[in-house]
Amino acid sequence: MPSRSPAPDPNSSYDSYDWITTPLTPALVRGALELERTDDGLLPHRLPAWARAQCADPQLALAEAQPSGVRIALRTRARAVELDTLPTKRVYAGAPPRPDGVYDLIVDGRPAGSATVPGGSILVIDMGTGTAEHRPGPPGTARFTGLPEGEKDVEIWLPHNETTVLVALRTDAPVAPVPDRGRPVWLHHGSSISHGSDAASPTTTWPALAAALGGAELVNLGFGGGALLDPFTARTLRDTRADLISVKLGINVVNTDLMRRRAFGPAVHGFLDTVREGHPDTPLLVISPVLCPMHETTPGPSLPDHSALAAGRLAFRAAGDPAERAAGKLALADVREELAGIVARRSATDPRLSYLDGRELYGAADAAGLPLPDGLHPDAATHRLMGERFAALAFAPGGPLASGA
Repeated sequence: MPSRSPAPDPNSSYDSYDWITTPLTPALVRGALELERTDDGLLPHRLPAWARAQCADPQLALAEAQPSGVRIALRTRARAVELDTLPTKRVYAGAPPRPDGVYDLIVDGRPAGSATVPGGSILVIDMGTGTAEHRPGPPGTARFTGLPEGEKDVEIWLPHNETTVLVALRTDAPVAPVPDRGRPVWLHHGSSISHGSDAASPTTTWPALAAALGGAELVNLGFGGGALLDPFTARTLRDTRADLISVKLGINVVNTDLMRRRAFGPAVHGFLDTVREGHPDTPLLVISPVLCPMHETTPGPSLPDHSALAAGRLAFRAAGDPAERAAGKLALADVREELAGIVARRSATDPRLSYLDGRELYGAADAAGLPLPDGLHPDAATHRLMGERFAALAFAPGGPLASGA
């Protein structure tokens, strides 16, 4: 039950509010598949516990617990909101500090402010050795004041790139879950680019932008480094409610050098078969990788560029050999050819299956003015471009996801 309490700091400018503390429950959280109760609070997950138990990869564990697309959704008359969280912030050894994660406030569907949370724990990652060190820190508070009067839908989007434990929610008026507005649920899976990579904030990742433009409720299963055709991910998609589904495949298979062409095609078929077990008639869009010049004809793996790290910059290089493609090593050109062929053959009996070449979202004509800063990931401006283009291509009338949006 909600409880009334004074502001945490009676000497602050917030002490005039008659705060109501409301327990954080699944009914108030959207975009997460599970909330884990920890000693510090509730940790949103984008993979369920049974799926996490099937993979010991620390990179996937980090990515799925970063709440890309996860938001607190309230119906309230509140003029002020405070959210206490315990973030975990990444620091790359030798690279400049990353900015604090951003909390975006959306009121009745429109941007209404942003905040950051000071403090938190720190994860120091050494790209050269592949090691990481966790340094515990204190929780902090994201504060939003001056909200419009009257009843309204309020969303607080959590940082897409910081693990975020939810500690406490306070408002100056009672809150309730946002009722169903009838928007279709868009379930999307992809790599770090779908996760948000270097987007400016959680509502400006390309999937979040596309969802807002397309009038869809986003469930984002984009995992940095984790779009690897894992069976548990396919089963998660199968078992998650969705009106529209898209899967963006290929770049992580190349930059991890995970499999050869012989294995890739059957793995894609198996992945799609599993998704279709739970969603036999749902519009399903397969998206190939966006342009990545260093991997277009050069296979993986992608490795840190140590000369860039020495200069204090994070960047990557393609460590494969184009000649190895003859033996089945995958470059992005091979991935696109495979994906296009698979969808063409399957769509003969699956008319709601479609294909989108990722270069329609970011291609050669864009790379000159908007190069990938680290060789792999788009910047904030490119996320906006991709979101706008995806909405126009997929959600607009006649698009592959238009029937549900």
